[in-house]
Amino acid sequence: MTFFFEFENPESFATGAIGRPGERTFYLQVTAEGRTISVKCEKQQVLAIATYLREMLADMPLPTNTPSESVAEIRSPVEEDFVLGSVGLGIDRASSRMLVQLEEMQFVEDDDDDIFDLLDDDDDDESSSSLVRALITPEQALAFCNHAESIVSAGRETCRWCGFPMDAGKHICPRMN
Repeated sequence: MTFFFEFENPESFATGAIGRPGERTFYLQVTAEGRTISVKCEKQQVLAIATYLREMLADMPLPTNTPSESVAEIRSPVEEDFVLGSVGLGIDRASSRMLVQLEEMQFVEDDDDDIFDLLDDDDDDESSSSLVRALITPEQALAFCNHAESIVSAGRETCRWCGFPMDAGKHICPRMN
């Protein structure tokens, strides 16, 4: 099922992880107009969004107040609407807000002969992937960035020698070969 939502005044733009470190599933959530959209994503996608939002914040007036990180926490229960594919970020200078666009990942069947035919198919007027657009405030962006960085860093400890995540007592370090 595909859908398109565009929220000009979302109540929240949030992220979170469910599960134990090493087995966590990450989500992005947009809540607006009585609807919560939950998008499954990768930890690195959350971190990349936070990094780019911080860079965009540097080009905007400073937020007037610093919201609590709790406004950027996902709300339970989490019901996945789609898996994140591409992300678009931008600034709407007229409203002093940031545009966040989340598009559903497109899965390709193994039996398709030419993947490039799928990518170049301009005959479809309708998109076959779900899309969510939200115009968030600088305060919401700042809260998202702070929370995203704290949940990403709350994962498994990294090995001081190789930099890879360590499982409790099971790490085989390639540098100690």
